[in-house]
Amino acid sequence: MTESRAISAAFGTDLHLEIKGPGLRAGLMEALREAVRNGRLAPGTRLPSSRSLATDLGVARNTVADAYAELVAEGWLTARQGSGTRVARRAAAVPARRAPAPAPLPWQHGRPRPGRPLHTLHPGTPDLASFPRAEWLKAARRALTDAPHEAFGYCSPRGRPELRAVLAEYLARSRGVRADPDRIVVCSGFAQGLLLLAAVLRGRRVRDVAVESYGLDAHWDALTDAGLRTPALPLDALGTRTEALTEDGGPRPGAVLITPAHQFPLGGALPPDRRTALVDWARASGGLVLEDDYDGEFRYDRQPVGALQSLDPERVVYLGTASKSLAPGLRLGWMVLPPQLVDEVMAAKGTIEWASSTLDQLTLAEFISSGAYDRHVRGMRLRYRRRRDQLVAALAEQAPGIRVTGIAAGLHAVLELPPGSERAVLHAAALQGLALQGLDAFRHPDAAPGRDALVVGYATPTDSAWPGALDALCRVLP
Repeated sequence: MTESRAISAAFGTDLHLEIKGPGLRAGLMEALREAVRNGRLAPGTRLPSSRSLATDLGVARNTVADAYAELVAEGWLTARQGSGTRVARRAAAVPARRAPAPAPLPWQHGRPRPGRPLHTLHPGTPDLASFPRAEWLKAARRALTDAPHEAFGYCSPRGRPELRAVLAEYLARSRGVRADPDRIVVCSGFAQGLLLLAAVLRGRRVRDVAVESYGLDAHWDALTDAGLRTPALPLDALGTRTEALTEDGGPRPGAVLITPAHQFPLGGALPPDRRTALVDWARASGGLVLEDDYDGEFRYDRQPVGALQSLDPERVVYLGTASKSLAPGLRLGWMVLPPQLVDEVMAAKGTIEWASSTLDQLTLAEFISSGAYDRHVRGMRLRYRRRRDQLVAALAEQAPGIRVTGIAAGLHAVLELPPGSERAVLHAAALQGLALQGLDAFRHPDAAPGRDALVVGYATPTDSAWPGALDALCRVLP
C-alpha cells in the first residue's frame, strides 16, 4: 500500500513523500532514502523536526525520532544541535537523465462588461491585495545584487538557469514532480505554454486534443486557433471518465488536457484508477497528457494529490504557474517536459525570450530558495481556508437548501442551485452589483447540459470587501 503525504513543516516547507509498506517507521525511512537517492532531496536540505513531522503524521514523536536516528547512523542524514536534521552532504543523488540541448488569458473568462460591479466573485484570481510586496522587494534586491552581468542581456528561451534549478527542487519536494532543470522551460504563464505545446502537436500531425467537459473556453480557443479539435471527455459523478479513451466509440486524440489535482471548475480530484487509466492510455497509444496543476498548492480537508507527471515523466507534460500562488500579473509559468519534446518546444519558442522578464525570473528564484514562497503559500492557505469556512457557514445559516461542493482545495466553490434557476440567480446578482458566473459558462460546447450551479471565487475580494460580497451572495440565492 502506498500513501502520498505532502508534509507541511513548522518551519514552513512542504515535503512530498511516498510512504510504502505496512510499518510506518520502516515506510518513512524508505521514503526518505528514496527521495535522497533519486535527488528529490538535495544534500543539505533541512527536514521537519521530529515533533512537527510526528504531529503531521499523527504518530508518536519517538517513531519519527527513531527513524531519523537510524538514517543518521546509516549516513543518509546528519543531526547537529541548533541546525536540525539535514540530508547528509555525502549522500550522492542519482543524476536525472538530461534532455538534448498573446492569447486569451484564463482568468479573463467572462470578465464583467463596462459598468463595474460592486463585488466580484469570479473564480481564477487570488486576493491581489495580499501579494507579498515587502518580501518580494527584499528578494528582488538580493537577486539584483547577486545577478551576473550577462543576466541583463537576452535570456535563453529556456528561462534563467537559476529559476529552473530552484523550480526543479521545489516541484520535486512539494508536488512529487520528477524534474531536471534541463527539462524545464519557463514561459509567460499557462497561456504561452499551451500555445507552444499546440504548435508542437500540430507539427507532430496531431489533430485532436481531448479536454474535460467543464473548463476554460480560453484554453479550448487557444487549441482551436492552432488548428486542433477539442473533443470533450465524458463526465460522471466521480469526474472525468479517462477510461473512455480506450472504449469502443470513445475519442481517439493525440493528447489530453486535464486538471487532475483539482478539476476546474467542479473541484474534484481525479480518482487513482482514472489517473492510472490515463497514463496507461498515453503509453499504449503514444499520446501525451498535458497536466494543468490548477490550484495544486491550496488544499484543506484532504491529503494532497501528487502530480500525475510522477507516474510517467516520458508521457506527461507538467504545467504550473505563479498566477494563483502569487499573482497573474507576474506572467510566470513553467513546463516540465519529456526529453523528446524539449527541442521541439525550443524551436516553437524561438531563439530569444520575448515575454518573461529576466529580473522577475531571478526574483522568483530568490523568493523560492529563501523560503519566502513556502511561507507565503502557507499563510494564504490559512487565509483562503477561513474564507471558505465563512462561506460555508453563511450558506448554512442563510441559504440552507444550497449544497456546496468542490471545497476540499482551491480558491472557489460550486453552489448547486434548484433546477432551472441558474439564469434567474445570475440576473438577480447583476441587479445587486454582484459579478457571478454560472456553471454553464464553463461547459464545453460538445458536452451535454448539466446541473444548475454557481462557481464562486472566494479568494478574489479583499478582506475589507469580503463581508459585503458574502452578504450580497446570500441575498440572491433562492
